[in-house]
Amino acid sequence: MTDLAFLDATDQAELVRRGEASPAELVDAAIERVRKVDPELNALVHPRLDRAREEARGALPEGPFRGVPILLKDRSAAMAGEPYHEGMRALRDAGARAPETSVLVHRFLEAGFVVLGRTNVPELGLLPTTEPEAYGPSRNPWHPGRTTGGSSGGSAAAVAAGMVPVAHGNDGGGSIRIPAACCGLVGLKPTRGRTPLGPELGELTDFLVTELALTRSVRDTAAVLDVLQGGAPGDMYTAPPPARPYREEVGSEPGSLRIGLTTDAPAGLGPAAPDCAAATEDAGRLLESLGHRVEVAHPGALDDAGLVEIFTVLWQVMVAFDLVKFGRRLGRDLGPGDVEPLTWALAEEGRTVGAAQLVDVHDRAQVFTRRTVAWWDDFDLLLTPTLAQPPVPLGSFSGPPDNPLEGFLLSALFVPFTPAFNVTGQPAVSLPLHETAEGLPVGVQLVAAYGREDLLLSVAGQLEGARPWAGRRPVVHA
Repeated sequence: MTDLAFLDATDQAELVRRGEASPAELVDAAIERVRKVDPELNALVHPRLDRAREEARGALPEGPFRGVPILLKDRSAAMAGEPYHEGMRALRDAGARAPETSVLVHRFLEAGFVVLGRTNVPELGLLPTTEPEAYGPSRNPWHPGRTTGGSSGGSAAAVAAGMVPVAHGNDGGGSIRIPAACCGLVGLKPTRGRTPLGPELGELTDFLVTELALTRSVRDTAAVLDVLQGGAPGDMYTAPPPARPYREEVGSEPGSLRIGLTTDAPAGLGPAAPDCAAATEDAGRLLESLGHRVEVAHPGALDDAGLVEIFTVLWQVMVAFDLVKFGRRLGRDLGPGDVEPLTWALAEEGRTVGAAQLVDVHDRAQVFTRRTVAWWDDFDLLLTPTLAQPPVPLGSFSGPPDNPLEGFLLSALFVPFTPAFNVTGQPAVSLPLHETAEGLPVGVQLVAAYGREDLLLSVAGQLEGARPWAGRRPVVHA
């Protein structure tokens, strides 16, 4: 049991199946790790430890992860009657609770996971760092003065530090891949429509978002995708079903693939920092050693500066809508004193977007998508840095009071490689293949054609086998 902190979810579930550990033992051990480590990292905002203990000792579903402890991000993944604040001070102060359980959480529970609590997020998931005013910053286990990334930063910190083997995350502009890169984890953004958003999220406003998890192993990512994937009634988007379970893709032979490599950020947002460029180039050489053909190439559509406007307008409108939605839940209009200055500034911009402009942006997004994905007719994968810089110090995106948008604009230079594939809906994964001389994790991103998580997981498994990361331990760990 002393090794549980860094056994992945697959191995922990196997202990239960073989009768070598009970769900109660797994959960009790995880609770002790949370109590030991979380005071330093601030990953959890809504612990439910006593409730989890009771559930672990009760009748759990006979799913593939029976008894394995998990954390849920406090953005979507709602549990009826439990706290649900999305990093917002107004929801926190009102003691807001979720009115219903999401389809995604039902699937986690049916798989046998036991929920220990909910993790910290930036307000409404807006920044690639987890530093909400409502709950304070989450800290990176590799360097507590650095960002965990965002918006799934609390989840990433908890998994990296060994509190739990897997934690829920979602990705509307990089929010799984960014914290995976910052915290040395595997982070897969699935294809649009692969995992359900209902009932609390609507695809018309949240079509950039997909749901999955932060993990320490490729096989865990594949196995979690197996239990979450598939449409639900009312979904506007549904990805094509896989040919076989994703778990079977890990360790499979993908053949010799043609892979494009770039270290130049989309939309002319500049080159990657030396560590991030070096990580990508090194990953390219590793892929070549595995029999793949790697060449400097990328979709020309990514160079279009209009991508920034498309993404920014969609983001602003989503923020404005979120304030309306949560105001309804609280029974009043939300004002500038209810949210952080950046949130209010983005919402104000979003309110100026007219119906015709919004339709135009959606139309341009579709045209951009068609131009971008055509590149995959000739290539199998695209290899890029996940981030343009290694994990930055906490506070790096705090805009001044008279210009709160400044921090948002700075954050775009940190994460230029991830948002394009939320617009196109393609699957993309960040892998922890590199670290700086100071020991900070650096992720690399692989992007596949729409619906091809199978190919990503096969190649990710190859890379994990060639350069294992399971033995690495951060400075702060259970």
